[in-house]
Formats: sequence, C-alpha cells, structure tokens
Amino acid sequence: MSGGCGAIDRFAGTGAGVPGRARGTGGTGPAPARGTMGGMPRPRSPRPRTASRETAAGCPCGTAAPYDDCCGRLHRGAARAGSPQELMRSRYSAFAVGDEAYLLRTWHPDTRPAAGILDAGTRWLRLDVLATTGGGPFHAEGTVEFRAHYRAGGRAGSLHENSRFTHHEGAWVYLDGAVTE
Repeated sequence: MSGGCGAIDRFAGTGAGVPGRARGTGGTGPAPARGTMGGMPRPRSPRPRTASRETAAGCPCGTAAPYDDCCGRLHRGAARAGSPQELMRSRYSAFAVGDEAYLLRTWHPDTRPAAGILDAGTRWLRLDVLATTGGGPFHAEGTVEFRAHYRAGGRAGSLHENSRFTHHEGAWVYLDGAVTE
C-alpha cells in the first residue's frame, strides 16, 4: 500500500486499499475494505468491536509482556516508541483494542486521515513482524514489513504490508505503507 500501522490507510490509511479484496491477502479471506494496518477501514458501526487488551500470551502485539507494561504505556502517553518496530507493534495493538486516538496521534500529519479508521467488523488476531530496516538512533526513517492476521465477516484473512516510519517533532510516526502480494 502506498500512502497506512500504516494501512489503517484511508488501517493502516495509505490509499492502497482495493474495494472488496485488497492486494496482499494471499487469497486467505476477505481483506479489510480500505487497505492495511496503517489506515484501517472506516467503521461499519459507531463503536468498533475490540479484542481483549491481553491475549493468553500477553500484549496483542505478540510479546509476552502484559498490555499495560507493553503497548498500553505508549497508548496512555507514558512513553514513546523507541523504534519503528515498537511503533508498528503499538499501532497494531491500538487496532486490536480500538484506540483510534493513538493511531491518529502516531500518524504523520501529511498522510493522516481525519478519523474513522477502525472497522467494527474486523477483529485483529496476530501480528508477525517479518523484517525491518533503518530505525536506529541515527536514522531519520525506517521500515517494518509485517503480516497482520484478522477475522472479518466470519472469514480469516491476512494483510501483508511494508510500512514506512519517520521522525516528526521528536517522535517516530507512521508515514505510509505498501500492501504486498
């Protein structure tokens, strides 16, 4: 996707979403209607259905740490992400728990949608980080390639995206992403 933890897009909010079945689902099920994790699809109802803040294994981002000690501290504003990967994981968790305010706060203002990035019919199940580039203390940009697994309309699917992150006003923010096949 070009443009969305990123796809939250416009999921992700990047503009890479394709009506019906988005690219990058690998035929594993219906894709979120408007793109990737960065710029999630618009909600179908006023209140998104959210996953539990903690899974049996810990935080929704996939770590064993409890949500409050992991992504919850970023969502509350008690800490900032120290790398693009940490930001990606926290944005995925924000999708899983329905924290739209955090998603918008961590989206670059040049590509950020106004609102309505959560889809009430999508339940985010698991995040797999596949690769990262840049994002160190001396880098201005970084990328995170990931696969996010979800259930929508009773069917399982996955979203494969390469998201771009940049520094803005002293913090890592999501810039955009490209959905891959």
